[in-house]
Amino acid sequence: MAFIGTVIGIAIGLPLSMLAARNLNSKFVYAPTRALLAIIRTFPSILWALLFVIMVGLGPYAGVLAIVMYTIGFVTKLQYESIETIDSDPMDAVSSIGVSKFQLIRYVVLPESASHLLGQILYMFDYNVRQTSILGIVGAGGIGFYIINYIKFFEYGNAAVFMIVVLITVLIIDWISVKIRDKYIVKSQYGMNVKIK
Repeated sequence: MAFIGTVIGIAIGLPLSMLAARNLNSKFVYAPTRALLAIIRTFPSILWALLFVIMVGLGPYAGVLAIVMYTIGFVTKLQYESIETIDSDPMDAVSSIGVSKFQLIRYVVLPESASHLLGQILYMFDYNVRQTSILGIVGAGGIGFYIINYIKFFEYGNAAVFMIVVLITVLIIDWISVKIRDKYIVKSQYGMNVKIK
């Protein structure tokens, strides 16, 4: 549930972050996009879960939709702020040769902001894994659904097993994220490959 929600949220949020960046668009584009994202970001994931439980019923589908919405709001803000910190010199140089907006994003914006995006994805996945244990409280499925049910029937041993599974999963994700960061190649603002060690 956390993985699917994170992937879909990133896939939707990344294009929205491009629209929300002030250094890529006019005020008529980024202002309404930011307003929409602010509305999405206003609601925590548990409120999104409650809304989707009402709309689509109990189960993991409501949980996935809640995670998608929260991921869109959170990651998009971080990413468009990251895009706005990109050095304007490479962007101006590429724009001066008449490239399209798509080419500018592909060859300058994405490489320059890739390391930030990777960190945001890893953090968001880690957060969403932990959130699945909370979303079960409102009937949005996931591992939290089982934890709550076991607690209701005083089966604390079984509930503890699932909580340990969540803890181990988070620790594994943290370990994997460290390994990925260590091996990830960052494109510097001058187009050089720099390995983080």
